[in-house]
Amino acid sequence: MANRIVGALTVLVSFCLLLVPVSAQRGQATPAVALAGGCPGEPVPFYRCASEKAKTYSPPRTPSGQPDLQGYWAHGRQNFDLETHGETYDMRAETTAIVDPADGKIPYQPWAAAKRDDLRAHRADPPSLEYLNPNTQCFLRGAVPQIYPPMPLQIVQTPNYVAILQEQNHAYEIIPMDGRPHVGQDMKLWMGDSRGHWEGNTLVIETTNLIARKVAGGRNWLDQNGDFYTDKVRQVQRFIPVDANTLIYEATVTDPTVFTQPWKLAMPLRREKDKDFELLEFACHEGNHAVGLSLER
Repeated sequence: MANRIVGALTVLVSFCLLLVPVSAQRGQATPAVALAGGCPGEPVPFYRCASEKAKTYSPPRTPSGQPDLQGYWAHGRQNFDLETHGETYDMRAETTAIVDPADGKIPYQPWAAAKRDDLRAHRADPPSLEYLNPNTQCFLRGAVPQIYPPMPLQIVQTPNYVAILQEQNHAYEIIPMDGRPHVGQDMKLWMGDSRGHWEGNTLVIETTNLIARKVAGGRNWLDQNGDFYTDKVRQVQRFIPVDANTLIYEATVTDPTVFTQPWKLAMPLRREKDKDFELLEFACHEGNHAVGLSLER
């Protein structure tokens, strides 16, 4: 009994640390702070404002002539729920990160909306693994959801590859930029299969072949609140330079088995300018006690 109590307290403390705003965790500004030449920090007004400013910005170049996006970046949001939500015991209040559709909501098909609501209803007391947040099991989140936990990332460029290194779960992607085709559809990967190219100053990354159940509620969620996709999903990310210290992060999610239309989220990424900054060790491992404790409640 004593061991279970200690284990439960350990999981609770670890979980609470994840809830500390990134401004306190890693020295990042809060989302409300204006940035990019006065653009608001909240995702929707930021996206509208910064998209205009990006049209006239000319970023520095790498020796190979690519726009230079290298460095450490973070966004200052929790994003445990992508849609607008109030404060709860485990989430701080945030406005929607969804910029299309205009209502700021994920455009689920009716059956999928019901499934998402069912997952949410049992999130705090999951009756089975299907209802357990996959992040509790320390699985990688997938290309797009891996970007927006409240932890920093690093972009590294070579002439033929872009690498995205992330503090969360030590995830990484090494993205070919040479036009090679995707791997066969029968090969499913935690971070998917990504291919990149440049559209002007914008880094574009297309990801397919993600691990997920064929129907719903599987190993990858879009956030901490039950939003999901299937293995038919296609994710297209865009990293758009706005000024020397700001990127627009934009992602379009397409899954015709779940959504009525493709939809888009966006948020600012701010450069970490501390010369001594580095990614920290993130200790999460499969087989941790959080899984058993969650299912035993």
